[in-house]
Amino acid sequence: MATFELYRRSTIGMCLTETLDQMVSSGVLSPELAIQVLIQFDKSMTEALENEVKNKVSIKGHLHTYRFCDNVWTFIVQNAQIKSEEGQETVGSVKIVACDSKLLTQ
Repeated sequence: MATFELYRRSTIGMCLTETLDQMVSSGVLSPELAIQVLIQFDKSMTEALENEVKNKVSIKGHLHTYRFCDNVWTFIVQNAQIKSEEGQETVGSVKIVACDSKLLTQ
């Protein structure tokens, strides 16, 4: 199963990477095992989002920036209103990264 590494840029992914770096630096963990942990994290995040998340949201706001590079769309929306079944939230800025899941099966 191929995965994207974009979840490593999330808060939890960055905390995991920082912790693994500290463990490798202190000799508690080998670099090879740290890489395997990150690969498993990528797989687990992809699987969890695919199978466990059922909520849908709508986002309205000012599209500040959009990019398409290496089959990855990136959108930055300012003054975003995010609506879901649970309610509505307005945030100053939101970054949306979207990848084609068909690429994971190649």
